[in-house]
Amino acid sequence: MKLESLFNLIGSDMQAVDAVIRVRLHSDVVLVRQVAEYITQSGGKRLRPALVLLSAGAFGYRGTRHHELAAVVEFIHTATLLHDDVVDESDLRRGRETANALFGNAASVLVGDFLYSRAFQMMVEIDDMRVMRVLSDATNIIAEGEVLQLMNCHDADVDEQRYLQVIRYKTAKLFEASSQLGAIVGGASPQVEQQMAEFGMHLGTAFQLIDDVLDYSGAEVETGKHLGDDLAEGKPTLPLIYVMQNGTAEQATCVRRAIENGGREDFQAVLAAIRATGALEHATKQARAEADLAMAALALLPLRCC
Repeated sequence: MKLESLFNLIGSDMQAVDAVIRVRLHSDVVLVRQVAEYITQSGGKRLRPALVLLSAGAFGYRGTRHHELAAVVEFIHTATLLHDDVVDESDLRRGRETANALFGNAASVLVGDFLYSRAFQMMVEIDDMRVMRVLSDATNIIAEGEVLQLMNCHDADVDEQRYLQVIRYKTAKLFEASSQLGAIVGGASPQVEQQMAEFGMHLGTAFQLIDDVLDYSGAEVETGKHLGDDLAEGKPTLPLIYVMQNGTAEQATCVRRAIENGGREDFQAVLAAIRATGALEHATKQARAEADLAMAALALLPLRCC
């Protein structure tokens, strides 16, 4: 099933989530509204809110709490994007100027803080301790993932385990929480709720693995970012780790130097090493394995939930 087909299943619910987002973005401070609206209307597919809706629907939920929770998840995700782009000094996201490039770093950080705090206000209003625990834990782990990624930058000794830990914390955790939240509002048993969390975690990991592959193979008009951005920031992603572990001494040295120095000077040589060693195919295979694990988690659900 294509992504468009999945979104067709929740079209009216996504419209309801958009309405919640518009209302909850309101602030008497003009700059807060400007930055928040700019980033939330920047063309993202809102995969994480969609997971909340799809998961809740799988368990027959027919209320409106999942709309609020989907908006909360989107606010948390948007806040991380604002902070990410400042830390990474990014000037392009989804083919548009980043908020920090347009409004400045200070505004981006502070509006990110506003979105976090607004998300927690909404959590409290939902008044469900289980929901609050899942979201507060997820937010804390995401922050740890951001710090881990910062520590890994320009470190050519990062291995696959450390790389995957960053993915699990920084990206997959919110996918996990989104899938789990839908199960919670849908009244799933603790065991089934955990299966949905496992599904989201593996799906989020696969998503980030493919995103890292696209940094060396995607079309910029489709990915909305410059090829080699990760390399320029000194991020040791799986394709680079694979080259250092499986390439020739010359290839490994080239990649190591590129990670440690950052920038784009060695991009063409690194790209040649990635292609020669089959690093992208290896990373794609890992992503497929994660996707298979996600599907396996769904396969364990009671048939009535699917």
